[in-house]
Amino acid sequence: MEDRIISVRAQQIIDCKCRPAVEVEIQTESGAIGRGAAPTGTSVGMHESFVLRDGDPSTYKGLSVHKAVDHAVNVIGPALIGMKVFDQRAIDQKMIALDGTPDKHRLGGNTIYSVSIAVFRAAAAARAIPLYEHIAGREISTVPVPCFNVINGGRYEGFTQAFNEFLIVPYGTDSIDYSIEMAVAVFQKLAEVLTDYLGHKPQVASAYGYAAPSDDPEVILALMQKAIDACGFTDRIAFALDCASSEMYDRQTGRYLLKGRQVSSNELVAYAKSLTEKFNLVFIEDLLDENDWTGYSHAVKELTRTIVLGDDLTVTNLELLRKAHETRAVDGFVLKPNQVGTITEAMDAYRFAQAHGMIAVPSGRSGGVVDDVVMDFSVGLEVPFQKNGAPRSGERIEKLNFLMRANARSPACRLYDISPLLRF
Repeated sequence: MEDRIISVRAQQIIDCKCRPAVEVEIQTESGAIGRGAAPTGTSVGMHESFVLRDGDPSTYKGLSVHKAVDHAVNVIGPALIGMKVFDQRAIDQKMIALDGTPDKHRLGGNTIYSVSIAVFRAAAAARAIPLYEHIAGREISTVPVPCFNVINGGRYEGFTQAFNEFLIVPYGTDSIDYSIEMAVAVFQKLAEVLTDYLGHKPQVASAYGYAAPSDDPEVILALMQKAIDACGFTDRIAFALDCASSEMYDRQTGRYLLKGRQVSSNELVAYAKSLTEKFNLVFIEDLLDENDWTGYSHAVKELTRTIVLGDDLTVTNLELLRKAHETRAVDGFVLKPNQVGTITEAMDAYRFAQAHGMIAVPSGRSGGVVDDVVMDFSVGLEVPFQKNGAPRSGERIEKLNFLMRANARSPACRLYDISPLLRF
């Protein structure tokens, strides 16, 4: 089947944090249409592909993306007209060559990635099937266990919670609908538990979870456990952490912030180990700085009761994943296709991980859009689990509805059984 690209359009839209994003629409000769917009993260690794913004302070505080829109229409568009929409690799390579820089600096990683998604979607539309089925190459048989970021760390008045995300993982069921129901019940119960602890209602944090009530991760996990137990889901819901430690790392001293004091890489690993002995943690992500390769190899040896994931360390980049595999730096990685900037490069990273026994965990970004292509990756690649935000706010809820819809549409589908992967 041949279907060629006949038009490439683009415009500026806004993401869930009201920051401008570039949206691209591709049309093929058969009339198929695909649309794509790159999300952006709040904690962004230094090795991620470049996000091109206008830098004009008079509009959207410099965050507008009119240059990116212009590049999509006037530089990339003419080069793709007439190309076969199913030839994703050739299209992505053409854009990489047009850009010619290692981090997609000239045309913008956000520009290239938005076009890449639009092409991917147009190919699925041309076949009149959901994109996840186009990825899977058949009907799906599992949907991933969603992991919910319910308490958000960061800098608050009076203290800093060094760990960025505290997640719940509702895995003790074979039903996606019930998994989501459990998470929602715990999230709502957690509001009561936090109100009792604080003496007032918890704040909504910037990532839509609850603001951390303490600088002590152990206190937070204990409060989360209390909410789980109160809902009757003990041993059916586990935890996960995204430490985002690059944000709390002092390059001058080589030390990390933890509970108000500075600790070494080894001390941080030892602390994480003590948490894994007290709580059932499915994974710990970004425990160390994005350049602390030695620390990560040490962490993998020490943390035998959890899965060690890289995000800022690996940024969905094949070369960095290869290095992580060779140095045994992580057990898996967080798959965020926009970090590397094309669908093809993200798929290559996924396939490398798959071939080398590393777990891939797709994740949305805090600056998300409603139809984030990462959901099609999660479902189409049939991964064990994926990262969601808190069950609050439209684009995060839509991701949950997406899982329930995909599951309902595929009669033999069930929730992925992650129990063989658990190390606790």
